[in-house]
Amino acid sequence: MCGLCGQLRFDNRAVNVEDLDKMMQTIARRGPDDNGQWIEGKIGFGHQRLSIIDLSAHAHQPMNDEDLNLVLVFNGTIYNYKTLRQQLKNYGYRFFSHSDTETILKAYHRWGEDCVQHLDGMFGFCIWDKNRQQLFVARDRMGIKPLYFSLTSAAFSFASNTQALLADLGSEIDTSINPLALQQQLSLHGVVPAPNTILNGVKKIKPATTITVDSKGKIVEKTYWQPKAQRIGLSDEAYIDRAHELLIQAVDKRMNASDVPVGVLLSGGLDSSLLVGLLHESGHENIRTFSIGFEDIDDEKGSEFEYSDQVAKQFNTQHQKYMVDNAQVLLRLGEAVANMAEPMVAQDAVAFYLLSEKVCKHGKVVLSGQGADEAFAGYFWYPRMYAEKGDAVERFTKHYIDRPYAEYLQTVNKNHHSSNHTKTWLKKEFSKTGTDEFMDKVFRTDITRLVVDDPIKRVDNMAMAWALEVRTAFMDYHLVEHALSMPPSLKMANQGKYPLKQIAKGLLPNSIINRRKGYFPMPALKYVRGEFLEFMSAILTSNACVNRGIFNQTFVQKVINQPKNYMTALNGSRLWHLALLEYWLQVNVDG
Repeated sequence: MCGLCGQLRFDNRAVNVEDLDKMMQTIARRGPDDNGQWIEGKIGFGHQRLSIIDLSAHAHQPMNDEDLNLVLVFNGTIYNYKTLRQQLKNYGYRFFSHSDTETILKAYHRWGEDCVQHLDGMFGFCIWDKNRQQLFVARDRMGIKPLYFSLTSAAFSFASNTQALLADLGSEIDTSINPLALQQQLSLHGVVPAPNTILNGVKKIKPATTITVDSKGKIVEKTYWQPKAQRIGLSDEAYIDRAHELLIQAVDKRMNASDVPVGVLLSGGLDSSLLVGLLHESGHENIRTFSIGFEDIDDEKGSEFEYSDQVAKQFNTQHQKYMVDNAQVLLRLGEAVANMAEPMVAQDAVAFYLLSEKVCKHGKVVLSGQGADEAFAGYFWYPRMYAEKGDAVERFTKHYIDRPYAEYLQTVNKNHHSSNHTKTWLKKEFSKTGTDEFMDKVFRTDITRLVVDDPIKRVDNMAMAWALEVRTAFMDYHLVEHALSMPPSLKMANQGKYPLKQIAKGLLPNSIINRRKGYFPMPALKYVRGEFLEFMSAILTSNACVNRGIFNQTFVQKVINQPKNYMTALNGSRLWHLALLEYWLQVNVDG
């Protein structure tokens, strides 16, 4: 829920109200129910609220606890807030609201920086400690909620999106291209792992990380969670039974931490269908489900209605489905890109944007299936990596990286040539301790780093653009820890996601369990032709693109002329990758 922003100044200037207003305008869509500001000299907070827990004015933010001398802005949901609230009451704390927001304040006062160890949920928050004159900033373990920042000699500025920082700092922010991020952007299908972004002047808090900033600008960063990927000695049956228990708990806690109804985004795949089945199994009634589809292109299906309809019928859900034609996709593309905190190349980003526009008319909170493929080995490239020979980076690279390093050097102009940053980053990730074998390294890197800045980021951005909170049960950190402890062979059995398929037996139709893995389809952004090809060509040959000087125009013409010959290892369009990056810069940086 919500959007936040603020600034801590180091130059003896007070935070400017007009600057804070500009920042809040860019996050307004994330929280249309209420808004507020708090400024005290060098420190200022802004907040846009989406009311989900404690709908009263008592939960208004920024939340100022005058007794504790603490002020907070918070985005997210703390699923264990009721238990935590009672625990804190036992320590003598008195509460003035029934919100999860207030439990964070009390937890920080009780445990200091270790408060994050007590929080089970998705969150990005900032606390101003008046007594210590320092800012405490934290992001949840899985990085589900975003938190961007800019650090200069004059100030530390932060927000739920990049646009707020650009609006506040204007020409002061360094909008030059980060060479490390550029290579990752074009190699990891749009993923730029924290702390970097495509812009040199904008960073993001890493998942499972806290930072403290004192009044002079000194920053201390700490990582508070790093899961292992090692066996715990259970039988296959015990591993699956435990996964079933944890998944039920993950679904229940996400349903129960809300004072408004919770629906499900139902794609028709195993993951979202299993969420509906588990809700029904747990006794939830009148389940609301939502599906979206697009036009087919050749043999590429644009919808999965044949499957989502089966699930909706079996569990008698209150089902809504929406069909969108390709003309509508192109017409609305600019809106979606304007709401991307970073360039997001996944074709389903626009799909989520259009679906969320429909769903938000029926509620504020939904469950979604993101994270299941990463946690339980659902993607086709995992078995290919497993069978590949070579060292860990070579095995991963051949079946995941969008373009070889040599092609990257052809794609960008010489002034953007640099060393192979992606390879260096992968070596660092794979060298971390706490894994038993190669596939454990892959799964842990995917679920803790790559998924954060691909499906999770785009779903949050696209849904929150319509004030729709998405809760991802498969990203529950207890479930993730357990999934990482499973033998890779168990997860990859039966064409992947074997544990989930076993859990689904007898609960879902066999046609859902045994179907081939599907992807949120958007064929027009995959098989680029017609008006979509004209659109992308115009972007990449525009004066803005040529003058920016990122891409080698000779190579760009090759891709434009033969887009079918430039598909990625993950079946994405390299032409779309280039066009999206340039389009994002034109919309969000050039203005």
